[in-house]
Amino acid sequence: MNNRDGRAFKFGDDVNTDNIISGKREYDTLDIKGLVKYIMEDIRPDLYKEIKEGDFIVAGENFGYGSSREYAPQVIKAAGIRAVIAKSFARIFFRSSINIGLPLLECNTDLINEGDKMEIDLQSAIILNKTSNSSIKIKGFSGLPVEIVESGGLVSYYKKRGYFT
Repeated sequence: MNNRDGRAFKFGDDVNTDNIISGKREYDTLDIKGLVKYIMEDIRPDLYKEIKEGDFIVAGENFGYGSSREYAPQVIKAAGIRAVIAKSFARIFFRSSINIGLPLLECNTDLINEGDKMEIDLQSAIILNKTSNSSIKIKGFSGLPVEIVESGGLVSYYKKRGYFT
């Protein structure tokens, strides 16, 4: 994972998949890039204008709960978000994100503020908050999920191992 700094965009607890990308947008377009302009539109309109490649979404508990909209993590990734960092994630959202190569990192997010500059070291399972000059240990993100994410998602992971041609 590229170690360039990214900025934190901070949200609270219980951000659901409809908050990430509203169900009313489901049929606007089949192009995920076209849906990026609606990311978090009901919570933070025009967020897509602020995001730069490599930034982070930071949240509290239960990120991604609700309907199993597989395009919710796809829109986050298409927006250029490097990883989502939260205290906890809904299980199906977690699996869908790993499958497309979007890292979801669990840790105590109380020490991360809006706009903080951060860097991630997946191999060491550490988030470096360069703004506060602190480090935060990532919980339980190791082994196969890291391999899948670093491969670019589940399909790429299998292709690299010769399972798909």
